[in-house]
Amino acid sequence: MRNVALHTVDRVRRPVLAIGTDYAPGTLLDFHSHRRAQFLYGMTGLMEVDTDDGAWVVPPYAGVWIPAGKRHRVRMRGVSTRSLYIEPAAAPRSTSRCEVLLVSPLLHQLLLASADMPARYDAQGRDGALALLLLHEVRSAQTLPLFAPLPAQPALAALCRAFLAQPHIRVAPQEWAAWLNKSPRTFSRFFRQQTGMSFGAWRQQACLMAALSHLSRGAPVTRVALELGYDSPSAFTSMFRKALGQTPSAFAGRTPPSLGSTPPAPGRERQTPWACGRGRTGSWPPRWRP
Repeated sequence: MRNVALHTVDRVRRPVLAIGTDYAPGTLLDFHSHRRAQFLYGMTGLMEVDTDDGAWVVPPYAGVWIPAGKRHRVRMRGVSTRSLYIEPAAAPRSTSRCEVLLVSPLLHQLLLASADMPARYDAQGRDGALALLLLHEVRSAQTLPLFAPLPAQPALAALCRAFLAQPHIRVAPQEWAAWLNKSPRTFSRFFRQQTGMSFGAWRQQACLMAALSHLSRGAPVTRVALELGYDSPSAFTSMFRKALGQTPSAFAGRTPPSLGSTPPAPGRERQTPWACGRGRTGSWPPRWRP
């Protein structure tokens, strides 16, 4: 289905509904929720997702998993999407938070094909098999480290949201501690309790997310580095490479997952490693060389 409103088909008794939609640059889907879980894939442009407990940035050829009932807002920056709306009982992921997921060449092709599935597809036929394979691929997809958790405490949450709107790597934790009337040591413990991350790690994550947004809109690497407060483009590039396994220039020149190609012989893969958290790495965007 293409450019179909979810509410017109939501009650169709199928575990997966697939809808393809094109959005104008700057489109904002304000806070809302779905009865079904959603996997939202952006083939072009960039998406920025906000919830009550975090913020995510979703570059091209990645997707975001949104649990059933999760209140969220999405800003589209020139995005053509494929969405899977999945019955809660069939949801392939159990997390209560959104996740940015790596889209493999296989999942990319399946998502392209899914837009031709009608709402009342034959569950025992080809489309039913496609729906099941989509669920398997979403379940096994690797997580990308493009998330900044938001605290529950209102004053700290306000500081975090303001920082996400205008991040700068030079902002010191002592400044936030003073604003919250806490000692630096108490603030450090408090921030970690609220977010699960150290202030320094969270600050870098926010800067990284902003960098992806700027780079996806064609901003030069040098300008992005200086706007985020890095001493030099090389310092920014070093952070970017350590976090994502590739340079900012490589990200800006990325290509889509291979279409219609076959896997290469072992040892001939051309890979762009992307750190996927907890020591896991993946190829992003996934590339195969015939």
